[in-house]
Amino acid sequence: MSHAPVRANPSHAINAVGLTKRFGSIVAVDDVNLTVAPGAVFGFLGPNGAGKSTTIRMLLGLIRPSAGTATIFGERADDVRNVHRHLAYVPADVALWPSLTGAEILELLARLGPGVDGEYRAELISRFALDVDRPARAYSSGNRQKVALVAAFSTRAPLLVLDEPTSGLDPLMEREFRRCVIDARDRGQTVFLSSHQLGEVEALCDTVAILRAGHVVEVDSVTDLRRLRRTVVEVSYRDEEPLLTDIPGVGDVEHLDAKRLRFTMSGSPAAALRALAAVDVTAVAMREPTLEEVFLDYYGEASR
Repeated sequence: MSHAPVRANPSHAINAVGLTKRFGSIVAVDDVNLTVAPGAVFGFLGPNGAGKSTTIRMLLGLIRPSAGTATIFGERADDVRNVHRHLAYVPADVALWPSLTGAEILELLARLGPGVDGEYRAELISRFALDVDRPARAYSSGNRQKVALVAAFSTRAPLLVLDEPTSGLDPLMEREFRRCVIDARDRGQTVFLSSHQLGEVEALCDTVAILRAGHVVEVDSVTDLRRLRRTVVEVSYRDEEPLLTDIPGVGDVEHLDAKRLRFTMSGSPAAALRALAAVDVTAVAMREPTLEEVFLDYYGEASR
């Protein structure tokens, strides 16, 4: 890792410049640049194997980059002792001390971390329905995840780094997780959320970075990211079918049944609306694409 001076901006919760990690001939992460503002909920999106966890481990100073630099609130990520005073981390696979109870683990983590709100921790134990009197060896993967989430959310660390944090949780507990992220945001904490669950990211995040094969292919707000894609239009009609061929901005025309079709539209809708007005249209529905459709489009896997 290069030890050249880094121009760190403490107004950035996270600042990564050219982060690269090679394992032999394999490039796991390639020239990743990220800036996360304090108080943001930042989504880090990509399928398993895209390089999300490797990037996070570099941001946390747990592995050294092959190239590039990262800072957390202006401090170098490789200064682990200082950097970890500012953050709480939930890994994708939580490992606990098997002979300790949940309560003992939470108390130990509280002593090691950046300070805990004991009253809020008790509330979280109840909300997550966590039996803290059982030893960790008796916990399922979901309960191990709950311990890590309670420990992280009960801190007042300015940065929460969450790597696939809802793996193993049932839908009710996922709802509690989302409430906790919103609570953290409202307190002014920064949340860096790595996930492949698109609905989770779409519901919670202000800004999203999409990682593909170790490369960041887009960083934008969820709203603007959707607008990069085409609007989806569904039309029902009585007699003649609207003529949509060769209309600028119209594509992916698909017949849903005898008198109903779907198409995508980008740019000005004027020409498409004129084509629809020329026939007896009975219903029109328009919607923005979901983040899932945007994401699949980046990977060339969208079905329409």
